[in-house]
Amino acid sequence: MIRPLLVVLSALLLAACAGGPPLPPRPPAAAIAAFAFSGRLAVRQGDVRHHVNIDWRHAGGADEVLLTTPLGQGVAEMTRDAAGARLRLADGRGFAAADWEALSAEVFGFRLPLGASARWLLGAPGESAGGWRVSVLERESDRPDALPTLIEFEREDIAVRLKIDEWSEVR
Repeated sequence: MIRPLLVVLSALLLAACAGGPPLPPRPPAAAIAAFAFSGRLAVRQGDVRHHVNIDWRHAGGADEVLLTTPLGQGVAEMTRDAAGARLRLADGRGFAAADWEALSAEVFGFRLPLGASARWLLGAPGESAGGWRVSVLERESDRPDALPTLIEFEREDIAVRLKIDEWSEVR
């Protein structure tokens, strides 16, 4: 009885070491029109640090972003479409502007270059705008069509790290 159990355990161990199934082929990043992912966001400005979970859905020129605490409590919801950009906080306060850059200037006091966010999120290397430096630090594999899993955005004393845990939809 012990021998079959050892065979099963060995097979399970070998399967675990073999890694997951191969990633499905993806179109080139420039051809991806819609995507969704979940991950974690760490923001540091001087000595102040914030950590949130992020769920992002992008399709057809529109974005929906949900930010939650590490325990899952809603913090903020951001949306963007042809009608403009909106931010709704957990306390019910809402903000609206013509685009994300204007909205971030109103809410944070400086412009976040979010107009290029879809291109950056898909891993366009070396992009920068408004003084922000964008670096893709890790990708889901070594394949040329691999999507990023760790992106860093830096400007002056602000550093933002986005760890993408799961790309759930790419079209």
